[in-house]
Amino acid sequence: MNKIEEKLQLLPEKPGVYLMKNSQGQIIYVGKAKILKNRVRSYFKQISGQTTKTQILVKQIVDFDYIVTGNELEALILECNLIKKYAPKYNILLKDDKSYPYIKLTVQEQFPRLYVTRKYERDGAKYFGPFADAQAVYATLALLRKTFKLRTCRTMSTGRACLRFYIKECWAPCQKLITVADYQNLVQQVELFLEGRSEILLQSLKKQIKQASATLDFEQAIVLKQQIQAVDKIRQEQKVISQSNADFDVLGLAQIHTQISVQVLLVRSGKLVGQHLFYLKQVLDSDLQENLLEFLKQYYLKATFIPSEIILPIKLEEEALWTEWFKVQAQQTVKLIRPQRGIKKDLLLMAQENAKIKLEEELAKRENKLIKQYQALEELAQALNLPNYLKRLECFDISHNQGQQTVASMVVFEDGLPAKKYYRRYKLKTVEGKPDDFLSMQEAISRRYRDCDNLPDLLVIDGGKGQLSSVCEILSALGLNNLPVISLAKQFEHVFLPNTKYPIILDKSSPALHILQNIRDEAHRFAITYHRKLRDKRNVTSILEHISGIGATRRKALMQYFKSIEEIKKASIEQLKQAPGINNSSAQLVYNFFHKRDL
Repeated sequence: MNKIEEKLQLLPEKPGVYLMKNSQGQIIYVGKAKILKNRVRSYFKQISGQTTKTQILVKQIVDFDYIVTGNELEALILECNLIKKYAPKYNILLKDDKSYPYIKLTVQEQFPRLYVTRKYERDGAKYFGPFADAQAVYATLALLRKTFKLRTCRTMSTGRACLRFYIKECWAPCQKLITVADYQNLVQQVELFLEGRSEILLQSLKKQIKQASATLDFEQAIVLKQQIQAVDKIRQEQKVISQSNADFDVLGLAQIHTQISVQVLLVRSGKLVGQHLFYLKQVLDSDLQENLLEFLKQYYLKATFIPSEIILPIKLEEEALWTEWFKVQAQQTVKLIRPQRGIKKDLLLMAQENAKIKLEEELAKRENKLIKQYQALEELAQALNLPNYLKRLECFDISHNQGQQTVASMVVFEDGLPAKKYYRRYKLKTVEGKPDDFLSMQEAISRRYRDCDNLPDLLVIDGGKGQLSSVCEILSALGLNNLPVISLAKQFEHVFLPNTKYPIILDKSSPALHILQNIRDEAHRFAITYHRKLRDKRNVTSILEHISGIGATRRKALMQYFKSIEEIKKASIEQLKQAPGINNSSAQLVYNFFHKRDL
């Protein structure tokens, strides 16, 4: 009896979440179950009758874990959080979810700041989004900054006001030119605006302008009037949908083969205030119900505002469970509706049609891009006199600082596009302390292709004839004389081949040259990023080494606990003592080191 069979025998007849793992211990699928024993066992019985996705998934499962919950609702909540945490390979995910921008309002601070971020964290701040249109996000942010003048600086310097104060785009709370109460009032107005509740915001602003006029505070009245005009302009551009002043979202889904798009229409106070378009990262076959449920989990788990109604294209199988889940997320009852007639039905059809049109456009763009990449690779193969299609390209680059912290990067392009899962980086040792790009490249090439079966169709080296010769020398020693290799010299973008006197000069507008430039630049970026990371880590360590009485173990504990030298600098003695292994005397040493001027 193997490990899985033993675990299947011990599964409880209770609700919970299960996590499937592959041979590397990676979590490749997360699911919930009303009864764990029945659900998990079903994966390993009658495999031939299951969907293609499930069959492929089961073949990769070598172990699983499970977490028992009190009820099915708790299982659903936990499943959503675990999918967000692990982004498993065989769960349907929002495509490029991490790249969607949010507008962040740091409400946990006394004077909150407003800015765009692509990183969603549970840090007490409010996040509005995600938004699919980055240009619209920055346009909205510019309007808000000009209208409400919230601060944008990371730290509030007390020296003097920044430039934004002098161009009338900040109230300069750092100089105490605005009270906390007045600033918080502006923050609340910004929140209303970002939630799409412009009607409520306008009512609030009009009330304030009356109060300012009554107290003869004409300067404040002018500011409020400008804010009203800005909000009203946006409001007039929004389409009136209903006279009921209702808040609801409309979700339209479209699916073509394994590709899925979701169109979300945002209706606030009876007006269509915005729309978001998302693509789901599809995993082989799945039905519309599964796609919709996965989207609901991921989109509304991070939503800062959930309306009282959500219009859906299909009826959910577990509607009661999802109603409870939304009640927990929204802190209010949320109706899940599939309208049969009226304005909401019309909006649903519009969302469905938009989702379909946008998906067709996206697939057409992808197809055109693939065709262009294929043609460019064919052109490159012809220019280099290579007989085969260049499916896989690998490129190397070296980065160092006068011989210190020497590193190499290897990036991979497949079918002309980055394949980041194959990227590699090397911390080089043979030339530490003495800059020698030739030896550095030889070490990186040797480490990559020693005992390697998965060879590229073309190896690209960043450099000229010298770098190419050194690479050919090490490839010969490895018995890889037949591996196609070229170098790309940056000064004139000349392509050098082994044992040839003159370079190949590709036209500057050539798609083949553009592919070589793209992979070369990507290798350079990847190498520089790794080099800077090592350099910054070394600089931080060297600073802590100057603290007498703090050894390597405590330095490591401080960095692991506080994450950065800036956080260590800001920490009090009591906070420093929270780090593992840091006692009162050690905390005092660290604190005194960073506050010498204050002693």
